[in-house]
Amino acid sequence: MKKSILILSMALLSLSASAQHDHASGTAEKATSKQMAPMFEDQNMGLAYGAYIQLKEALVASESKSATTAAAGLQKSLAAVDNSKSALAEAAKVAKAATLDDQRKAFVGLSNEMTALVKGAKLSMGTIYLDYCPMAKGSWLSNDKEIKNPYYGSKMLSCGSVKETIE
Repeated sequence: MKKSILILSMALLSLSASAQHDHASGTAEKATSKQMAPMFEDQNMGLAYGAYIQLKEALVASESKSATTAAAGLQKSLAAVDNSKSALAEAAKVAKAATLDDQRKAFVGLSNEMTALVKGAKLSMGTIYLDYCPMAKGSWLSNDKEIKNPYYGSKMLSCGSVKETIE
């Protein structure tokens, strides 16, 4: 009887340790599955893209002041990027926009110009997703497959789909 209890206890202990091990590896898997930010061969392009993502995130969060600040930062970053004259003009429109709605309208043109720049640049690492919202008739670039719509914020956060993957 004691031998049976001992064997049963050992089996339960072994199962418990195994379950904890699987749980720990699942947590590690989730942590490492988070997408790394893309990197460009041209460091200036990488800085401009990072500033664009900050602007997009401010619009997703419906934070007009943060969007204005991010658009100004994007303008500075774009000044060092080749062939960025059109994107620079569009970033200025976002920075000068008086309301969140106006910023979002200007973001359509900026996103089109940034998409052209990104497609013309060389990624050294990572993936960029080109998302599209039919209601806004606008695209945007993203580091993640998950849709976070900058044109409607929390009103329609998941409206849109991935239209292209840039690698």
